Amino acid sequence: MSDGVKHKRSKVSALAADGVLNPAPEKVGDPKFQENGFFDPRDIVQVKYEMLRRVSVDKMSVTEVSDEYGVSRPTFYQAKADFEDAGLAGLVPRKRGPRGPHKIQGDVLAFLKAQVEPGEPIRARALANQLRTEFGLDIHPRTIERALGVKKTA
Repeated sequence: MSDGVKHKRSKVSALAADGVLNPAPEKVGDPKFQENGFFDPRDIVQVKYEMLRRVSVDKMSVTEVSDEYGVSRPTFYQAKADFEDAGLAGLVPRKRGPRGPHKIQGDVLAFLKAQVEPGEPIRARALANQLRTEFGLDIHPRTIERALGVKKTA
């Protein structure tokens, strides 16, 4: 930052960086979100929370709220379940896809760990060949490194 001036990042960039930027803010039809005040249709956590509140407190129907907030009823029920399970943190979107090495578990992981000598470099390509022979699995060497906790360097 030049001349000691700090640049404040925009709210949109902050929401995007935190993974809570609503991909479709234009679908939110609730008038409170149209006033450019406290309610921000770009904040997906705030939108989901208010959507849940409208059903719980204001006693609107799920269908009405789903239409007003531009989401499907299954999306509403998923948000409700996430909120019931984890509170406000449950409304923060999670990364999609596998949450770990799904091909390398149990016997395969034990086999890999047995092949690795402490302090020695991991020979992932050789291990991939051994897995192909032993288990009939075609696993990328980088997947093996991740499963064994090896950090990728540059």
